Amino acid sequence: QEQLVESGGGSVQPGGSLRLSCLASGFTFDIFAMSWIRRAPGKGLEWVSDIGIAGNTYYADSVKGRFTISRDNAKKMVYLQMNSLKEEDTAVYYCAKGPSRATIMPPRGQGTQVTVSS
Repeated sequence: QEQLVESGGGSVQPGGSLRLSCLASGFTFDIFAMSWIRRAPGKGLEWVSDIGIAGNTYYADSVKGRFTISRDNAKKMVYLQMNSLKEEDTAVYYCAKGPSRATIMPPRGQGTQVTVSS
């Protein structure tokens, strides 16, 4: 069955960096756009970034210039490099099959916790 497994979260100080990874299985990865979404404590799901099948990328204004999404079709992996992290980036991060910029795709994995705190 289709699976998305996120990893790479952790606790960092403001200004720090983390690289999230998402391993996909159970579907033809390279014909789907992929996305990262997040849920901050007490808030709803928020779109973070999309990457298309051709590698075109899109970012929410709140992360533009700090986060970079990428994919490796051979490994069926999606990555999110997060730099200059802020406390407001604290959330559970999920990857999703399909683009989420217009309509947030439902997360299927367990997500990975990112905590930014001094």
